[in-house]
Amino acid sequence: MRLLHTSDWHLGRSFHGVGMLDAQRDFIAQLVRTVTEHGVDVVLVAGDVYDRALPGVDVVRLLDDALVRLTAAGAQVVLTSGNHDSAIRLGFASRLLERGGVHLRTSIESLDQPLLLPLDDAPDGHPAEAVLAIYGIPWLEPRLVAEQLGVDTASHFEVTRAATALIREDIERRSASAAVHSVVLAHTFASGGISSDSERDLSIGGVGAVPLDLFDGFSYTALGHLHGRQALSPQVRYSGSPLAYSFSEATHRKGGWLVEVGAEGVSSVQEVLWEAPRALAVLRGPLEELLGLPEHQWAETAYCQVTLTDAQRPARAMERLRSRFPDTLVLGFDPEGGTAAAASSYSSRLAEAPDDLSVCCGFLEHVRGRVPDDAEKAALADALENVRLLEASL
Repeated sequence: MRLLHTSDWHLGRSFHGVGMLDAQRDFIAQLVRTVTEHGVDVVLVAGDVYDRALPGVDVVRLLDDALVRLTAAGAQVVLTSGNHDSAIRLGFASRLLERGGVHLRTSIESLDQPLLLPLDDAPDGHPAEAVLAIYGIPWLEPRLVAEQLGVDTASHFEVTRAATALIREDIERRSASAAVHSVVLAHTFASGGISSDSERDLSIGGVGAVPLDLFDGFSYTALGHLHGRQALSPQVRYSGSPLAYSFSEATHRKGGWLVEVGAEGVSSVQEVLWEAPRALAVLRGPLEELLGLPEHQWAETAYCQVTLTDAQRPARAMERLRSRFPDTLVLGFDPEGGTAAAASSYSSRLAEAPDDLSVCCGFLEHVRGRVPDDAEKAALADALENVRLLEASL
């Protein structure tokens, strides 16, 4: 039995204002090819299928197309809801979709109801001696599900512990008649996971993270929520998002995990890589250097995040950058030699400004990194005088 662990598709998401539906369609095509080439039996999607609780019509059509193509390729799909999804909307028609090989786990009631698959060739009429039980834990918002799960403290730890306890009880019942190898999908922030800028609403400082030992005893835990593919232990892994959704993911190798399960349990876990539609470039340096160095030629066709380190903010910086790097999406300034003290002194200098013209000139210096020239000072003075005259006439 071959499983393909994925998560965090975030269908409908944009990248710094650039639509990504075409890139997401390309990912779906790669996913279907992987299912066909590797003979994948089950595709796991551990939450955040959509990027919004109310996805657009074209986004819903993309998911519909993906599910049709995956099941036509011979795979079943087990899909849970994440914190970006609307669990109710995503779970619509779940009982009907089950008949077509799409198994939605978006509610507390369904988290201990596994997809059961035989792992050996039992004679007709005889139960399998070894089965694979695939469980899906949706995103658990503690304040909303604590009472339903019977816990007194509304925390990620307590509700996740209660959810995994229900699954263990179901495994124990089924183990009386067969060897049960369990795979659990969970959309959560597990201790030891490395986050990136594109995950929203993560707790800070470890608050909200759940310990790995909550997943002890399961044959494999397919995690979603963090966008970097990583192994927290041999049996507990994040697949990460299939596409980069922030420049902090520029060095990620996007992919999933191909999990082989037999009658003796999990026998292997191998990486599967997705080809990125566009490279991401994170560039830093003085403007003229970035525009002239041949070593940056590869970034001319990439999405770029640029930080300029010029002592003074260059004029028409974005326009000039885009003459070489047309897809510069993010531009920042970090002047060399600047200090935190100098930056923090703006408020004190503003408070000490003797007149409105000094306030305006100080603002320009603060945002551009250089003082206004005489022509700019004259223009500001004229504008302020016009405002004064207008106020006097009212």
